[in-house]
Amino acid sequence: MAVREWDPASATDAEIESVVAALNEVLATDLPGDPHWQNTGMREYLSETMPGERRVCWLTDGDPPGRATGHANLLLLGDIGVVEVLVHPGARHQGVGSALLDAVVRRAYSEGLASIGVEAVGGTPAMKFWESLGFRCPYVEMRSVLDLSTVDRGSVRAMAAAPDGYRVEFHPGGLPDSLLEAYAAAKASRREAESGELELRPSSYDAQRLAESLTTLNRRGMKPYLVLAVHEPSGAVAALTEVVTPAQHPSRADQYDTIVAPAHQGRGLERTIKARMLTELRAVEPRVTEVQTWNALANDPMAEVNAELGFHPDREWREYEADVLDLVRQLNTAS
Repeated sequence: MAVREWDPASATDAEIESVVAALNEVLATDLPGDPHWQNTGMREYLSETMPGERRVCWLTDGDPPGRATGHANLLLLGDIGVVEVLVHPGARHQGVGSALLDAVVRRAYSEGLASIGVEAVGGTPAMKFWESLGFRCPYVEMRSVLDLSTVDRGSVRAMAAAPDGYRVEFHPGGLPDSLLEAYAAAKASRREAESGELELRPSSYDAQRLAESLTTLNRRGMKPYLVLAVHEPSGAVAALTEVVTPAQHPSRADQYDTIVAPAHQGRGLERTIKARMLTELRAVEPRVTEVQTWNALANDPMAEVNAELGFHPDREWREYEADVLDLVRQLNTAS
């Protein structure tokens, strides 16, 4: 099985289109309810990274050459790597996935990574693939999807009213510099309270990193929208929620972090800011018809808010990890 390292920044248009076509075949087979991706900003989506991060990509070619039967990429994040592997359904059970993972593990080993992590959707062949290689699953969450056509606009507007002592702000595309420190501090409070979840979708906990993250999202064609609740007496960001609308699948937006700082919990702020986001999203992104979000399977108060807003559970999302040295031994990739 021929695997070649591939640079999406300099790839031909036909190669980029081939990767999109393979991805859509995977979605049609494994996630038939998901919207297909468009070749809009796909080159930037695959090539743009945060400062200090790198992404390495590989392709396997079918017939004719240049038609992707498989694609993998490894995002290098310090001592961990985040992996994505997709195999065209027509090329499965032919060693394509194993060949791509072999290339990934070789690079991870040469880069000195301690471990690699990957996300897999429950009920798809990816689960069996990763588990057969010894990947462990320390964290499972549920994806829920909201059909915006079912939302009661009057109820949502009422839910968006801020409690006394707080004001709610909407910021499309990014944040003013004056809010970066306070916003990053609110995100840092989430990190201190969490345990078990892998950093496969890393957040940003200082002002500079947050600004870089927002810039990178925009460069990748993923426009961020941010709603925050400011505690007026102190000026602290008490709560925040983030939605990203990818140019690659513009009809379905992705819900990122929703955080209420510990000192401000119990006031219904998570409901307020998420409802405000839905009211704003309708106005600024008319192409968006759905929003997807992810929550822990148990004891997640945010899941109750999502249910109240109309989100419906859809699929388990499983985070897997493995030690690179263990994979090297198993796959014989060190040589």
